[in-house]
Amino acid sequence: MISISLGPISLPLAPLLLLAAVGLASWLAGRLAGPDHALAAGNAVFGAGVAGLLAARLVHLALHFDLYAAAPLSAIDIRDGGWHGSAGMLAGAAWLAWRGWRSPPLRRPLGGGLLAGVLLWTGGTLALQAPGHDTLPAIELVALDNARAITLPQAARQRPVVVNLWASWCGPCRQEMPVLAAAQQREAAIGFLFVNQGETAATVNAYLASQALPLREVLLDARSALGPAVGSRGLPTTLFYDAQGRLVGAHMGVLNAAALEGRLRELRGSP
Repeated sequence: MISISLGPISLPLAPLLLLAAVGLASWLAGRLAGPDHALAAGNAVFGAGVAGLLAARLVHLALHFDLYAAAPLSAIDIRDGGWHGSAGMLAGAAWLAWRGWRSPPLRRPLGGGLLAGVLLWTGGTLALQAPGHDTLPAIELVALDNARAITLPQAARQRPVVVNLWASWCGPCRQEMPVLAAAQQREAAIGFLFVNQGETAATVNAYLASQALPLREVLLDARSALGPAVGSRGLPTTLFYDAQGRLVGAHMGVLNAAALEGRLRELRGSP
């Protein structure tokens, strides 16, 4: 599962799970601390969350320095999903350990809150990665160039592939499309499958012509069946599969050039 819908709004699940984990940890720490120390315990957990997020982002930027150096403003675009989870968890735990060391009455409450938050985060992450959405779904699509029916695994042709779910009416899809189109032009070993959701061939052709986008391998999903099949309720959604058809990454929302290249590096290195 990648995202959920709340009315007309689609939200990625990973950030919501993180907020839920921090909220649970803060609430439990406050309860365990009692009325005299509840506020201090809650603030300590909140501070750990901020420290963890900052560390996760900075480590990710350091590991991909060359990508972000070419476009420095993209470093503050946190929509790209660039986080180093392990670094964030270590930084958050270190923050709580420091606060507990300074204030002995907070040690047990903070330890209990940390344990509850980690368990919720770990269990939720495993649940989101449960079997069912981890391989290329055998959805039947229609190729834009020749109107022939083709399944997604057939279109992948045993290559590593980037599968982009999009529509011409979707503003974020239009924003990221030039980045994906440029990547398709330069990548020889990785396929890019642009799966349009719910629009006619005439609409898609008119949009591509108006934007002068030289896309190959554009596929039509007239029933918009692929989104539910991969566990995503929003657009744009971009999925990364290795040559065996196994899901190795997913992103909902706009991908900038740095984030995309980081994902492609992982895909090139996958077996």
